Amino acid sequence: MTHDFEELRKFVAPEILFGDDARALCGAYAERIGMRRVLVVTDPGVTACGWVEPVLDDLAEHGIETLVFSDVSPNPRSAQVMRGASAYQEGACDAIVAVGGGSPMDCAKGIGVVASNGGHVLDYAGVDRVVVPMPPLICIPTTAGTGADVSQFAIITDEVNRTKVGLISKSLVPDLALVDPTVLRTMSAELTAATGMDAMVHAVEAFVSNASWEMTDNLALAAVRRIPQALPVCCTDPDDGPSRRAMALASLDAGLAFSNASLGAVHALAHALGGRLDASHGECNALLLGPVMRHNFRYVSHERLELLAEALGVSGGSYAENIPAWFDEFRASLGIYSEDQGTVLSESDFESIARTASVDACMATNPYRPSVPQLVEILHDALD
Repeated sequence: MTHDFEELRKFVAPEILFGDDARALCGAYAERIGMRRVLVVTDPGVTACGWVEPVLDDLAEHGIETLVFSDVSPNPRSAQVMRGASAYQEGACDAIVAVGGGSPMDCAKGIGVVASNGGHVLDYAGVDRVVVPMPPLICIPTTAGTGADVSQFAIITDEVNRTKVGLISKSLVPDLALVDPTVLRTMSAELTAATGMDAMVHAVEAFVSNASWEMTDNLALAAVRRIPQALPVCCTDPDDGPSRRAMALASLDAGLAFSNASLGAVHALAHALGGRLDASHGECNALLLGPVMRHNFRYVSHERLELLAEALGVSGGSYAENIPAWFDEFRASLGIYSEDQGTVLSESDFESIARTASVDACMATNPYRPSVPQLVEILHDALD
């Protein structure tokens, strides 16, 4: 008997509890998992919004001791991960709860990897380099877009080389995601737009990825349909419950899609660019989406572009031209502009960023393999 293993597809996901006040069940689930002493990873902004204290109280009510680690910045640094791993070990913790956006969740994953495997977090950059599973991890996302609560990715900043590296492993999938749309109302319009565009990029890159398949396609298109309707409302009316719920769902759909179909050149460039400028990941993605897709869509079938256009509500003309133009117009309508960010970069900087992006793990699933000069051209298109 012969087997055509090329037809096999894998899909990984955590247990997911979705709905208003889902976060209130953290203690009950933590007790069920067997957590006894938990490192709670968060950041000062999330703490100031009041989302951390109730989680600590809930864990305490279930007899679970906690230690808080909040030394996490946007674009979490490898040094922060290592300090968190030291806190985990010195505190004799046996599990992790992450409360926050992508940065605390990615930092929590890095801490878990080091806690179980030792060494330095950057030792595990790349695909399937995590040998020993992390300690149990519960994620409570406070933004809608990163997908870190359901994905097998963690992005950590390498401060020395001024770039971001990806840790990609099934071992990084959290045990539980408590997705609570009510916490999204404290997000600023700027953060809402940036994280929402991150979700859009996740969905689009997963859809055109050369590792996509029916299950990831369905999830990606579901996110693409929701975001154009819900995201602008969330930016102007943070208390609009239905739109916040829709964005939480879109983030969930897109996160599951990209976790299993991977990403592409947008994220490869965003990792290199964001690491160089210490810039917002969501904003970098938003600026790069249109320029990258102008190139990518030459290698995507008309039938798939038609499905994407239908989901976005784009009609008429050439999809390969009109969809990228729609992306540019949409992110601009949300207040995301390049503001000539390229002027702070020299031509050698552009080439260095392009070379770094060319070997990023996300590039492996892009519809085609762009050359370094093509990546430089894309960067200029996005930033000048």
